[in-house]
Amino acid sequence: MFKEIIISIQAYGAAHQFIKANKLWKWIIVPGILYMLLFITGMYFFSQSANNAIEWIALRTGLKGWLDTLDSGFLGFLFTMGSMLLWMLLMLFYFSLFKYLFLIVGAPLFAYLSEKTEAIIEKKDFPFNQAQFIKDMIRGIKLSIRNSLWQTVYLLSIIFLSLIPLVGWLTPFLALLLECYYYGFSMLDYSMERHKKTEGESIAFVSAHKGLAVGNGMVFYLFHFLPIIGWILAPTYAVVAATLSIYPLKKEAIEQSIAKNG
Repeated sequence: MFKEIIISIQAYGAAHQFIKANKLWKWIIVPGILYMLLFITGMYFFSQSANNAIEWIALRTGLKGWLDTLDSGFLGFLFTMGSMLLWMLLMLFYFSLFKYLFLIVGAPLFAYLSEKTEAIIEKKDFPFNQAQFIKDMIRGIKLSIRNSLWQTVYLLSIIFLSLIPLVGWLTPFLALLLECYYYGFSMLDYSMERHKKTEGESIAFVSAHKGLAVGNGMVFYLFHFLPIIGWILAPTYAVVAATLSIYPLKKEAIEQSIAKNG
């Protein structure tokens, strides 16, 4: 798994060179600007919502008043840390929902960008089939909804775990790892759907290559620490990087099939 994470991370560097060499900037910048604007707007409102939710919980349960009567510095510290962790988890939860909404809306573009990447690698064009394109788009949306539901279940479990003192301090790491996996999953699936893999086959493949998904998602989230530029490049770079990281496995599978039947 660690080796696959490294491969997936290195694929971002290869993606940058690939995009420059093949002048794919119009497919990178335009959707990237849209993503950036939605990201800034969403994070502002999500942050306000998370603060209000934590304040409501503290007041509704009487926890804040109880801590005030105890006047304990240590318990106050635990409460502050717990509030911060819960805020981070809520932000990850909100961002997860925003991410899937963007993936659903941007499915046609991401599918096309992944297809164009592989077409350039193989020096051939994939014939456009409108019926198949619509079918693949619906399949991608269904898988995104499926992943969002499972991830929501896991994140809600992690949020409840965060309420446990000390143990809860590990939960942001678990939530982030989960986020990375499911985002990378979505990026890898564009290659799976192009090669007519069923949803079950795609799920099985990503489960067997978790490192590729986690590594892709990790760099996607690291891009967000680079304001503006990182927010613009993150989603489309992730698509190209995922396609480049998965292509050697496809080529290896073809070679093994030829050797077996030859």
